[in-house]
Amino acid sequence: MAVREPDFYPACPQVALPMRKVSNRLDRIGDVIKQDLARLIQTELRDPRLGMVSVTGVEVSRDLAHADVFVTVLGAEPKAALAVLEKASGLLRTYLAKQLQLRATPKLKFHYDASVENGRHLSSLIDLALEADSHFEK
Repeated sequence: MAVREPDFYPACPQVALPMRKVSNRLDRIGDVIKQDLARLIQTELRDPRLGMVSVTGVEVSRDLAHADVFVTVLGAEPKAALAVLEKASGLLRTYLAKQLQLRATPKLKFHYDASVENGRHLSSLIDLALEADSHFEK
């Protein structure tokens, strides 16, 4: 007796397979962590190597064990600011645990977000191109 494969999806290439559903809960938790971290960094951390730190995004793992925190730094060296944030991650995690009502508070890993610098660079390139075009029109 031959075993027949189940026909879950037809062989037709036009049929779209279902995609993984994005969790709204993880997005909400990431937003809350982003807001709380931004406030905690401004109020609790007093280190001149930080400069002005902005939290641009937080990505939380599915099991809530880890959170990637993306920051931009103005007025300071990014590597030094990231080193300070990494050293203070335990303290920040403790403060977050007191404010969040979660079973486990994610471990924080800080990353430098260069999107602001990239945007500034692209804007300057556009300005240069517009200036060059204005010289050709005259």
